[in-house]
Amino acid sequence: MNDTPGWTSPGSAPSDGQDGSGVPRPATPGDANGSAPQWSKDQPPAGQWSPPTASVPGQAPAPRPAPGWGGPGPGGWGKPPAAKPGVIPLRPLGMGEILDGAVSTLRTYWRTVLTISVTVAVISQVADILAQRYLVPAPPELNPDATPEEALAQFGDSMQAALVGSIPAILIVLMASLVSAALLTVVISRAVLGRPVSVGAAWQEARPRLLQLLGLTLVLPLMAAAIMFVGLLPGLLIGGDGGAGLAALGGLGAFVVIIWLMVRFSLASPALMLERQGVIPSMKRSAKLVQGSWWRIFGITLLTQLLLFLVAMIIVVPFAFLAIAVDGDGFSGLLSGSTPEFGWSFLIINGIGGVIVSAITYPIAAGVTVLLYVDQRIRREALDLELARAAGIPGYGPAPGDHTGS
Repeated sequence: MNDTPGWTSPGSAPSDGQDGSGVPRPATPGDANGSAPQWSKDQPPAGQWSPPTASVPGQAPAPRPAPGWGGPGPGGWGKPPAAKPGVIPLRPLGMGEILDGAVSTLRTYWRTVLTISVTVAVISQVADILAQRYLVPAPPELNPDATPEEALAQFGDSMQAALVGSIPAILIVLMASLVSAALLTVVISRAVLGRPVSVGAAWQEARPRLLQLLGLTLVLPLMAAAIMFVGLLPGLLIGGDGGAGLAALGGLGAFVVIIWLMVRFSLASPALMLERQGVIPSMKRSAKLVQGSWWRIFGITLLTQLLLFLVAMIIVVPFAFLAIAVDGDGFSGLLSGSTPEFGWSFLIINGIGGVIVSAITYPIAAGVTVLLYVDQRIRREALDLELARAAGIPGYGPAPGDHTGS
């Protein structure tokens, strides 16, 4: 095992089509020092041993627990609890434990996490405000008395203006997500071991991987756009009602393929950062880890996105109403039915709401992705053993770099 955040080299244990049930786990130590049980040479004669509790006449003696089992569980006895040096227990995780681990990282290491997320959010919101103010073209005026042909043309112009206006925001969100994901991946990987990391150390760790992470961040949406284009192209070439139906069918099929691929490659980012792999190898690595668990990862990712959307709406909606109320020109434009022109006050108040949303959602989204990656490696490659050794937990062997006794 190495001392990088990846903890162990990929492929060190089986990963194809295995759920980790056959991966060996360490037996519970017999003695306190972790050695095998040592029995005294002086044993009582046969038939003279009695249980520690007095037996009741006519009642069978109380059963003894099986070796290697500890406290009470559903069947009377349960396995010893897994080691938990950091924000998660070192064993296969449930959906609630993954979400709890992401939130625990934000709560435990809030200084580092919020420093990263708030800084990235403030810079991205300022850039977005400036882009909306000076780069985004004004939306075209709509004529309520337009003919159907003119209304269709106005709709096309509005869609074109909206697309052009969204490009700066998309690029800003892309760069903000890139930097925050890189830094937070390092922080969360250390939080699993219970080790804090400073912002400077996280930056030093993540900086060499930013260019490749940018490549991965660009490859995935470009791949999705190409698939959608191929799905829509036959219908667009045919035209007419039949072409419209074919385009809709092709677009639906392309959407399904895109969702399947995005989940398949959803663990590529932590694989790239923590295993120091390239863009294509990290995508292959993600596909290998997701294989056989697609629906589970899809469900956890979908639930996480829904929860983050609800959190965002709870924060954004009050700020949006406040911004509209403060900006009198924009509010009067909405009431009159014309295209509103919002000023600085609207943009700044909305930006504050955006900063708060990003400061909360960035760490949780990154935490769920990294912990899903860790969970899949625990299930398939016994990464929990490597993590326990890296955390210095007794009974799992020496920590990396510890050559005592060798």
